[in-house]
Amino acid sequence: MKKLLLATLFVGTFGSAALPAAADVVIRTAPPPPRDEAVPAARHGHVWAPGHWEWRHGRYVWVRGMWLRERRGYAYHAPNWVERDGHWVMERGGWRRGDRDGDGVPNRLDEHPNNPNRN
Repeated sequence: MKKLLLATLFVGTFGSAALPAAADVVIRTAPPPPRDEAVPAARHGHVWAPGHWEWRHGRYVWVRGMWLRERRGYAYHAPNWVERDGHWVMERGGWRRGDRDGDGVPNRLDEHPNNPNRN
């Protein structure tokens, strides 16, 4: 019983420490326009993640584009700044389940993955 109590206390204290905080970045000033960057020649099995502006230490900082190893069944979405109610919010980029036709059904579960107009 004592071991169970200690384990519960440990998990309750330190278990949540491993979870990252999901905080939105909200700024009053618009980001600068994206920089033009030369996209290197395509690399087999990789996806190009374009450069973008990030807010760090009270100012915008350019993050250069890079090649990411392709993830089968997923599509990469670049980070994006959008204006909402007079503020700028960064929508985090990342890998999302593939959905070729944009109907909200992942390709692996979609009987018609290339048809967005079905009933």
